[in-house]
Amino acid sequence: MVTRLYSHPIYLEHLTPAGHPERPDRLRAIARALEDEAFAALERVEAPEGDEATILYAHPERHVEKIRAAIPEEGIRGIDADTSASPKSWQAALTAIGAANAAVDDVFSGKADNVFVAARPPGHHAEKTTAMGFCLFNNAAIAARYAQKKYGAERVAIVDWDVHHGNGTQDIFWDDPSVLFCSTHQMPLYPGTGAKDETGAGNIVNAPLSPQSGSELFREAMRSRVLPALDDFAPDLIIISAGFDAHHRDPLAEINLDEGDFDWATGQLMDRAARHCGNRLVSLLEGGYDLQGLSFSVAAHVKRLMKG
Repeated sequence: MVTRLYSHPIYLEHLTPAGHPERPDRLRAIARALEDEAFAALERVEAPEGDEATILYAHPERHVEKIRAAIPEEGIRGIDADTSASPKSWQAALTAIGAANAAVDDVFSGKADNVFVAARPPGHHAEKTTAMGFCLFNNAAIAARYAQKKYGAERVAIVDWDVHHGNGTQDIFWDDPSVLFCSTHQMPLYPGTGAKDETGAGNIVNAPLSPQSGSELFREAMRSRVLPALDDFAPDLIIISAGFDAHHRDPLAEINLDEGDFDWATGQLMDRAARHCGNRLVSLLEGGYDLQGLSFSVAAHVKRLMKG
């Protein structure tokens, strides 16, 4: 099993206000965890800058121009109450998109079986026309459209296990049956979307979890809702919106998972990728704000990707 890792120093230069949970130290913690000898065989590739035109696969031109105009020449500028931009944020966001699209190239060309992208800013809260929830552009949505346009993928599945609902991805694919969006998330919690009855064109599968749910209920939600939907859909590519903020150490939520749960969920999705799409699986970092919980969880996730 060939696993690739994409990252880039530019991601550290997307700055957020002091005390903000989505901070450069997140990627430093991941990098330290992946220095372990267990990851010696991991193929590490510097992320390429993305093609701006691919942003338009998921967002209209006016959204792109609004974000471009929000980039300050110095300091940090707020876009909304919890989303901000700094001078290098445009390049960081474009390189996050470039990494996601390069990962799609890798799994369709056979250069890798699966890929983990350690990038920031994250993307799953970015709706068609709205940057929010720490996110400027929706990396997973752009990558899904890229796979469809470049490789003719007829069916792309996005599985989002971030503890916050991926409202942006749901918004972008709401009426598009060629993309399956499945989400486990805590509810009630930001952003307030993700109820079971939000089903789009039959392609949206939400599995909300109550606070303090824990491992057993998370795994049951995966077994009863997400995995059957994947099997019925039989995707040509699986993309994971891999947030690790459902970890019990995380300060922003109370689902109380541990790294073993992320290992298990990764294995389940790899099984479906093997069954339906020639192992093609791309994992994109979303949330995860306790540095220890994040690094332990990413290590378990990547270790499982490498095992096959």
